[in-house]
Amino acid sequence: MGAAENLPWGKEEFEQKLRAKDKRYHIYHPFHIAMNGGNCTPEQVRGWVANRFYYQIMIPIKDSAIMANMPERDHRRLWIQRIIDHDGNEGEEGGIEAWLALADAVGLKRDEVTSLEHVLPGVRFAVDAYVNFARRSPWQEAVCSSLTELFAPTIHQKRLDTWPDHYPWIEPQGYAYFRKRLSEARRDVEHGLRVTLDHFRTREEQERAVGILQFKLDVLWTMLDAMQVTYGIGEQRTGAIERMADE
Repeated sequence: MGAAENLPWGKEEFEQKLRAKDKRYHIYHPFHIAMNGGNCTPEQVRGWVANRFYYQIMIPIKDSAIMANMPERDHRRLWIQRIIDHDGNEGEEGGIEAWLALADAVGLKRDEVTSLEHVLPGVRFAVDAYVNFARRSPWQEAVCSSLTELFAPTIHQKRLDTWPDHYPWIEPQGYAYFRKRLSEARRDVEHGLRVTLDHFRTREEQERAVGILQFKLDVLWTMLDAMQVTYGIGEQRTGAIERMADE
């Protein structure tokens, strides 16, 4: 490798490298393409909502672990808002409650969602791997892994734009979570991106940051892999649900 290839990227180019990872975002997973295209059955949509709930409840745990590793008060003051966004506060419910409203809207019973009885082993494994990474890594690396938020507004807006037409059986109040996250994700990414661009300075460090973001993208992709194997896509069924019922 030549000397020029070892030079660090400028901040603008570094940010472009991170944003270019949008091509690996789970909006392009076959299951998600089918879901946003109106090609998933009610059972498949409910399976996604129930499994994704495990990710939702682990987000504030992940963020608490990151904050516990932050030595500077100024960063903690910003990061704690993420926990409040999901756990809620007195008089204001957060993202977890909003997700349960989505579960209500798609026809799931709350107790079957909160019991986690539908959470697939592959989903649990992927989410736990993410939480463990956030807990054990330097806080700047854990912050970098959150940068899938760069791409989140696109996926939330897509759901708001297409789902009411594709899935008229979903009660409208269920979409509150997606609307809520549109502004929250844009706000959060400003802090996470600033930390990443400032902390990862050498070329080797910058390439590691890009790899960390890819790890988080892989977590989200793997969750959908597990759902696709179990629930199928559209009318294409795998038989996994039936086999699980027979056990």
